[in-house]
Amino acid sequence: MAESALPVQLSVIGAYLVVALVVGTAAYRLTGRDAEDYYLAGRSIGTVVLLFTTFATLLSAFTFFGGPNLAYAAGPEWILVMGVMDGLLFAVLWYVIGYRQWLIGRAEGYVTLGEMLGDRFGSNRLRALVAGVSLFWLFPYVMLQQMGAGEAIVGLTDGTVPYWAGAALITLFMIGYVVLAGLRGVAWTDTIQGVFMLGIVWVAVGWVLSSAGGLPEVSASLATNRPEFLSLGGGVYSPQWMIAQAVTIAFGVTMFPQINQRFFVAKDARVLKRSFTLWPALVLLLFVPAFLLGTWAAGLGVSVPEGANVIPVLLNAYTPAWFAALVVAGAMAAMMSSSDSMLLSGSSYLTRDLYRPFVNPAADDEREAWLARIGVAVFATGTFVASLFRPGTLVQVGDTAFGGYAQLALPVLVALYWPKTTRRGMLAGIGGSQLYYLAHVFVPATTVGGVTVFGSTYLTWDFALYGMVLSLALTIGVSLATAPDVGERTERFSVGTGAD
Repeated sequence: MAESALPVQLSVIGAYLVVALVVGTAAYRLTGRDAEDYYLAGRSIGTVVLLFTTFATLLSAFTFFGGPNLAYAAGPEWILVMGVMDGLLFAVLWYVIGYRQWLIGRAEGYVTLGEMLGDRFGSNRLRALVAGVSLFWLFPYVMLQQMGAGEAIVGLTDGTVPYWAGAALITLFMIGYVVLAGLRGVAWTDTIQGVFMLGIVWVAVGWVLSSAGGLPEVSASLATNRPEFLSLGGGVYSPQWMIAQAVTIAFGVTMFPQINQRFFVAKDARVLKRSFTLWPALVLLLFVPAFLLGTWAAGLGVSVPEGANVIPVLLNAYTPAWFAALVVAGAMAAMMSSSDSMLLSGSSYLTRDLYRPFVNPAADDEREAWLARIGVAVFATGTFVASLFRPGTLVQVGDTAFGGYAQLALPVLVALYWPKTTRRGMLAGIGGSQLYYLAHVFVPATTVGGVTVFGSTYLTWDFALYGMVLSLALTIGVSLATAPDVGERTERFSVGTGAD
């Protein structure tokens, strides 16, 4: 990279972040001081903003850098997992779980998933368990964004700017932004960033194709250098692996605090229905070009330095420095859209589900909002420190968090629709599956009597799927075997689904 390109690259990234801060400042002036307005924007979000704030919140390092990296290393079938299977499956779950949550949240005024479940089952323990699990798995996913930003800066500047500087930049930005803006600002910038990222990635595709000689030339290079990429399957892309990835990611996304909380914010049912109907098309419009860029980079023989991501390296090779910087700025902004949403939702879980019930039940909304801001700074600083150790690839870190959240999904689904679900059934379903999953993540695989224990797969299927089955069996089985406890409120979830 020419030394003169570095100021241009850093100026483009800096200018983009300044624009986002201006939007956040404007939102701060309009955000009320009550918790519902800070966390949920007064439940007033319309279709375009809801669709794009959800979209941009999921435009994380896992999607924009981890996915192309996997396509670069293993082939383009990742498009099928994220673009087709996850796009469709998450849209279905948005309706089945999200619409039901919206109806209940609107009727009862809930802000978090833990608050909703804790009230329905009359249990602060359940409320704390849901919040604790959510915050635990949020930690690696916030860290993933910081890792992605650090690697993006390394790839863009050919290592001139170190990894830690990119991770530090996104950390400082997201702390300042979340403290300032609340959900209203997050949603506004998400919309701007989502539209920008969708457009810029297609411009990047056209520019790379033009610089590389056109689609026939790129396809010929792929056929010569990586012919295995032109056939379906092979390598890591077994049917079992692809199905497991699609299921755990889609169900896990549904339980992500920053996504799940968006199920409460739509101003009416029509907004929700339009949003999940348009979702699959929007997902394909981003994932197809992003993952194709990773695939083409392999065919074009682009060499990616250790610790860097393929997209910035590819763009440095085939587009001007300012454009590569613009794409990376947009990608980093997308990661910040994920991070600020995660931190905002995580702070609501901390204050409403842990601080208020167990420390200070009489806390007012203003005190709670300031405690949330302090929690954001502490949490983000902790994830930044952890990100410096780089515990695995972006896909590995993200996949672990998805699987942890996926263990929550089926007990929540049962609770939303089955009135006979009991408090002890929920505690068993969530607690049992989390213990099973944690053991498989942290205990080394061992062989006992010729049988692998704590392995990554059983009968070729990912252990996370077995955890989901266990969560369902425990929730239903224990609920059938136990009577409702005093304080359980079945009527809280009795709202009909015919609202408009």
